[in-house]
Amino acid sequence: MKKKNYLLLTLLLGGMSLSSCVSTKKFTALQSEYDALKQTYDDTRIQLAECNSNVRNLNDRLQVENERNAALRSDYNKLQGSLDKSLLQNTQGNVNISKLVDEINASNKYIKQLVDAKSKSDSLNIALTNKLTRSLDRNELMEVDIKVLKGVVYISLADNMLYKSGSYEINDRAKQTLSKIAKIIKDYRDYDVLVEGNTDPVPINRANIRNNWDLSCLRASSVVQALQNDYGVDPSRLTAAGRGEYNPIATNDTEVGKQRNRRTQIIITPKLDQFMDLIDKAPNE
Repeated sequence: MKKKNYLLLTLLLGGMSLSSCVSTKKFTALQSEYDALKQTYDDTRIQLAECNSNVRNLNDRLQVENERNAALRSDYNKLQGSLDKSLLQNTQGNVNISKLVDEINASNKYIKQLVDAKSKSDSLNIALTNKLTRSLDRNELMEVDIKVLKGVVYISLADNMLYKSGSYEINDRAKQTLSKIAKIIKDYRDYDVLVEGNTDPVPINRANIRNNWDLSCLRASSVVQALQNDYGVDPSRLTAAGRGEYNPIATNDTEVGKQRNRRTQIIITPKLDQFMDLIDKAPNE
């Protein structure tokens, strides 16, 4: 009897244990399924939020593109209007272009005339300078500086070659040099001649000369009168001018600089008549 009861108890406990085991498995499975569903739900909510955000962004972009499209249509209409206006003015435009071409051709012809005149002047200046250089000997070239600057020939003579200190009388040593320069000047009849006196800033102390202005003018006048009276240069081509101490080419702080500044320049320039004639003939704008 006891054995039967024990066996029954054992079977009962085993059945209860088996029943308990089955319930736990189902719970675990349901829990897992719940967790999976919850994760899916959360993921779906996130995706929905992202979709909503994308929709808003697309709506914003659509609005921007619509505005841009409207602006492009407005620009297109303006361009179309301009094109229509240009087509209407096409005939007048062709006339204006033809007129512009004629004006350009006239300007090109005028520019060529100016260039030809300038080239001719430059060639004459070079020839004049070469003749002057060849006519002077080595000793004279040490005291005479010849150069061409901006279409003008400059002959610079040192004052100690031309005059005694503080004087405006031309000495005998300079007369031979002036005669050579005068011969070249006479050969080039279409050139004007400006004689310009220059001094250093040291005050002049002579009873008949008030200051360096007087001295520079008197020296220029002496050279002009020598060219006219002694060497036969047409006086209508000559001009005498004095610049005193106010046109230095070197510093006055040294004796060498002062000596360079005490100079008389014979400036030979082409007559401007041909250039003025060309200016008068310039094409109208």
